[in-house]
Amino acid sequence: MLPIAAVVPHGDEVLLPEDKESRKLNSAMKNVAKRVKEENIDGYVIITPHNIRIDTHIGVILTEYAAGFWRYKNLRIRRRYRCMRDVAQKIYEKARKRKLPVVGINFGALEGELSRISLDWGTLIPLSFLPRRDIILVTPARKISREELMEFGKVMARVLEKEKRNLALIVSADHAHTHSKEGPYGYSPKAMEYDEIVVKSLKSGNLKTLKNMPEEIINEAKPDSFWQLLILAGVMEEIRMRKVLVEYGCPTYFGMAVAIYEKS
Repeated sequence: MLPIAAVVPHGDEVLLPEDKESRKLNSAMKNVAKRVKEENIDGYVIITPHNIRIDTHIGVILTEYAAGFWRYKNLRIRRRYRCMRDVAQKIYEKARKRKLPVVGINFGALEGELSRISLDWGTLIPLSFLPRRDIILVTPARKISREELMEFGKVMARVLEKEKRNLALIVSADHAHTHSKEGPYGYSPKAMEYDEIVVKSLKSGNLKTLKNMPEEIINEAKPDSFWQLLILAGVMEEIRMRKVLVEYGCPTYFGMAVAIYEKS
């Protein structure tokens, strides 16, 4: 079952908040952890833009383990998780049957301790807030159609709903990266436009409207969220969910948001 889904940030600032907006996001992440405990969640399906990156195919990680390390100021995050290979395999096989552009990814050995992939900051930062559970890793693809991303979300939702275990979908997503000329990607007025559209869709729970986002806005805003949000849109087309919380902040050059949804 999939009782809850969350859109979460992976910016360092949420870990050790030093300003009002970061503190707001940090508090919202603690609310995600609270909801996970209340729903007796057994595992996480994490969509991250910073793991294996394949432009033309969605990646479903099929390793037995995932482990990684992240450092921010005086904070050290080290995590190792067992992957829910059986569920990941079902997602992969169902997506292939639908002729979607998806690949199953293993690393090292076929199974056992050496079947292990690295965790990235897109997973480690959100997971540092959450109780340790088994995981499934999925990576989006930027050069496939919007319809295919949403269809993959629908396929994944159908698989997850048939599971006896309670699972949470964790969508790791930071938004426009061109809010400041001092930032590494420069400034564009499209950054605010992009984030306003995203926040509106998160608050309404109608994420399928993002499918109509003009490419010009995406290209100039330089988000790390559009593609995984379309997968979530597909999930929410299949499973009716209601908004519990939406918080947005832009403490530096990129926008971040926390959104929590539960099955209605």
